[in-house]
Amino acid sequence: MTLQARVQYVLDELVAAGAETGLQVAVDHRGHRVVDAVAGVADSGTGRPVNPGTLFFSFSTGKGMAALIAHLLVGKGLIGYDTPVAEVWPEFAAHGKDAATLRHVLTHTVGVPALPGGLGPHDLTDWSRVCAALAAAQPLWRPGTRTGYHSFTFGFLVGEIARRVTGMPMGRLLDDWVAAPLGITGELHFGVPPGELPRLAQLEAAEAPPPDAPGRRHVLAPWERKPSASMGNDPQLLVADIPSVGTFTARGITTAYAAMLDGRLIAPEQLEELSAVAFEGTDQVFGNPARLALGYPLGRIGAASGEAGTALGWPGGGGSYACADPTTEISFAITRNRLTPDFGTAQRLTDLVTSEIGPPV
Repeated sequence: MTLQARVQYVLDELVAAGAETGLQVAVDHRGHRVVDAVAGVADSGTGRPVNPGTLFFSFSTGKGMAALIAHLLVGKGLIGYDTPVAEVWPEFAAHGKDAATLRHVLTHTVGVPALPGGLGPHDLTDWSRVCAALAAAQPLWRPGTRTGYHSFTFGFLVGEIARRVTGMPMGRLLDDWVAAPLGITGELHFGVPPGELPRLAQLEAAEAPPPDAPGRRHVLAPWERKPSASMGNDPQLLVADIPSVGTFTARGITTAYAAMLDGRLIAPEQLEELSAVAFEGTDQVFGNPARLALGYPLGRIGAASGEAGTALGWPGGGGSYACADPTTEISFAITRNRLTPDFGTAQRLTDLVTSEIGPPV
C-alpha cells in the first residue's frame, strides 16, 4: 500500500468514527508530493465535501508563514536578525524595548506576549491601534532574557517591521513573495479576500475547553489561549490582515515549507542559520520547556520525550499543524475543522509519515 493510500485510509477511518469532520493532509519529500489526501465535509450544515482547494482557518499554524516573511526580509538584505526593532520602528523603543531585535521577536523573547492595554479580539482588525499599543507597552522581562509564547502579538511585531522596511502589508508580501512564485496563489492567506470566503471550511467545536484551574493567574487573556470556532468563523477577522494566524490549504502551506528546504525561497546557508537552536528556556506563558529556532519551535509535535528533532513548524489551536525538517527533507501539513484541545490526529499522521519515509522529524 502506498503512503497516499495509508494516509487516506486513516482519514476515512477518523471521519467514519466521528473523530473528525473534515480534514486535509499534504506531504512533500525531496521535491515530490507524496500525499495529497482529503476526507469528510467542510460544512456539516450543508454537507459540502472537503476538496484539496478547501481553505481552512488554522489559527497559529499561520505563524510559520509570518516567520518565513521575516526570513525573506533578511535574505533580501532589508534587515538583519540582530537589527534593533527600534531602528526601523522608532516608537518601539519605549520602556527599554530599544534593545529588542528581530532575533528576539522570532524567539518570542521580546517580553510582550499578550495584547496590551486591554485590547480584545475585536481590535485585531485595527492594525494601527494594535501596533501603537505594542510600541507603548512595558515588557514583562528584559528583551532576550526569557521566552514566552507571543500569541497574537507575534504577527503584529513581524508585520510592522515588514511594513516599515517594505511599505507593504503582510498579506501582500505573502502573496507576492511566497504564493505567486510557488504557483499557490489563493491557497495561502493571512487575510482572506472576501470573494474567497465561500471556499472556507466551517469550524466546529468538538467539546468545551477545560476550565482554568482556580486561582491561577494567566499572562494571556482567555480568548488568546483558547481558540473558538466562532472566532475562526468570523468574517471580519477572516478578511483582516492578522499574521499571527492563517487560512490555507494543506497543500499550499506544505508547498511553502518545502520551498524553504529546497532553496526556492531560502538559501542553504540561511536555512542552516535559522534552523539552529536560538533559545532554550522555560516558557513564561505556559511553563513548558521551550527549544526554539528562529521563528519556530524545534522538534515534531508529540515526539517522544528526549527526542531532540530538527523539524521547524507551528501547531494551531484546535489541532492543525505544519512543519518542515531540513534533515529528512519532509514537509507536512494537516488542516481540520473539528477543533480539539489536543493534537492526537496530527501526531498519528506524522508518526505514520515519518515511519514510512524517514526517521522522526
